[in-house]
Amino acid sequence: MSTREKLRAMEALWDDLTRDPESVPVPDWHREELEIRSARAEADGDAFSEWEAAKRRLRESSR
Repeated sequence: MSTREKLRAMEALWDDLTRDPESVPVPDWHREELEIRSARAEADGDAFSEWEAAKRRLRESSR
C-alpha cells in the first residue's frame, strides 16, 4: 500500500471506531495519566479554555 492508501485506511478505521466510542477500551494507564495531569494542572493553577474560544483568541492575536 502507498502512504496515501495507508492514511485513507487509517481514516476509515478511525471514523468507524468513533461512531461508538464506548466500544473502544481505555487502558487503565491512560486514566491514571489523565488523573496525574489533571491534578498537576489544578495544583499549578492552569486555566483551560474551550477549543473554539482558544482558536478565536489565537486568530485575533495574530492580526
